[in-house]
Amino acid sequence: MATIIRQQVKGHIYLYESVSYRNEDGQPRSRKKIIGKIDPETGNPIYNEEYIQRMQANGTPVEQSNQEDMFTEDDIKRSTVKEFGAFYLYRKIGEGTGLLDILKDVFPRRWEQIFNIACYLVSSGDPIMYCVDWVEKTEAFQCGCLSPAAITEMYKDITFAEQSEFYEKWAALRDEKEFLALDISSVSSYSELISDVEWGYNRDREHLPQINLCLLMGEESGLPVFQTTYSGSLGDVSTLKTTLKMAAALSLKNLLIVMDKAFGRIKNINTMLADKQNLRFIVAVPFNLKFSSEAVSKERGTIDTIENTIIIGNDSVRGVTRRLIWEDRHALAMHVYYNALDAARIKEELYGNVASMMEILKQDPTNKKTAEKYKKYLEVKADADHGGNNIVVRYNEVNKKLSHKGWLVLVGNQFFDATRALAIYRAKDVVEKGFYRMKNCLDLRRLRVHGDITMQSKVFISFIALILECRIHRVMLMSGLYKTMTMKKLILTLEKLRIQHIKGKDILFPLTKVQKGIYKAFLIEEPK
Repeated sequence: MATIIRQQVKGHIYLYESVSYRNEDGQPRSRKKIIGKIDPETGNPIYNEEYIQRMQANGTPVEQSNQEDMFTEDDIKRSTVKEFGAFYLYRKIGEGTGLLDILKDVFPRRWEQIFNIACYLVSSGDPIMYCVDWVEKTEAFQCGCLSPAAITEMYKDITFAEQSEFYEKWAALRDEKEFLALDISSVSSYSELISDVEWGYNRDREHLPQINLCLLMGEESGLPVFQTTYSGSLGDVSTLKTTLKMAAALSLKNLLIVMDKAFGRIKNINTMLADKQNLRFIVAVPFNLKFSSEAVSKERGTIDTIENTIIIGNDSVRGVTRRLIWEDRHALAMHVYYNALDAARIKEELYGNVASMMEILKQDPTNKKTAEKYKKYLEVKADADHGGNNIVVRYNEVNKKLSHKGWLVLVGNQFFDATRALAIYRAKDVVEKGFYRMKNCLDLRRLRVHGDITMQSKVFISFIALILECRIHRVMLMSGLYKTMTMKKLILTLEKLRIQHIKGKDILFPLTKVQKGIYKAFLIEEPK
């Protein structure tokens, strides 16, 4: 970034072109080059020939320069420099997705604060207490101080009715003709003041009370559509019923919900079949259900053919679709898949592990502790004929362990072919990645709040941040940006684009080639 400054030397006022930069330690520095002087009689600038020619070559005639474009050393010292590039990207995403319009409509007094905090979570992922420092150094929306106390007060000011209105308008805007992936995750808390924090099945294997967070993600856009929280002790059946009622209230049309094995229960399938909104669904079913294990047994000897081969991504799997009559009332599509490579890999790993166990046990077959540890797959038997002990592999347990490896059974009330059904199901990893981002990148690993209202507000703002982060992820994936940088690297690269405020003027630092490439990938015009 170049500015023109005036400096008095022995009674004369000279003009210098000052270029700001930061050294290796990140400290601000500047390089100055003389370009002319001030005429003592007229007060007008007199530029030297080299500067005039250079400016004309750059398409900036020096005749456009005036006294207002010149700054003194004191002006430079009193100026402020803030990070601009990353927030500019967030703002453009907010405008492009319609997010900012909805926030302004639903939260006319708080939308700037909500958006700023969401942007902070995407940029940093640190605890919310450090948001005040981020706002001070960032060219974000002007909304006052975002200290921890101010944020807590804002949390209390966001009502459940406002959040519901936001979800309704956002879902209507996102009601694209796409499938929705649904999943539930656990968020732990140490607080005893949140009514929904209860003991239950913790999906992260943490021995803490929790809430359950249910998330709907659009498979095509990769954007979150809706979320809600439940008591930590509620199971998947109860949460599914409530979520379907909420989805109906949001007027989401032509829903096709995609779910993993956690929802593949008899009660859940019956609940979805009884849905009055004619819900469409695809769900993976576990092998402890009789019809699922029977389907694998039936297809085991015939599925492995070229005719049944499906090429999807970098994988080659076998797949068939069968008609399933459900409780003599409903006709469902049942898709059975076999991945030979996965099955072989898992078999090799298990055989290798059991072989290692055998070698250890052979060293001392009489060691009861070791024998007890490996008893699932190995049995120590006394050799009556020759004395000593024999180590016998429990092949029934080994085969039982491997019986369903590489297999997948999907059930749905839409008669897609096996290829289409598998593509839809595999795309549901958007919701799993959404949970990962919320919990690991957006400060939602722990609920560091102490009340129901603040808890709901924190989860809500994490949802806003997730919208921004998912859009960035989607564009990076589709444009190939991940080949050259991570998301964190992209954000850090844009944060280096700064803006300087000096004497009421906003002067943007020049964009680098990489920064220009990022904005181009997002189809966003470069800031000026």
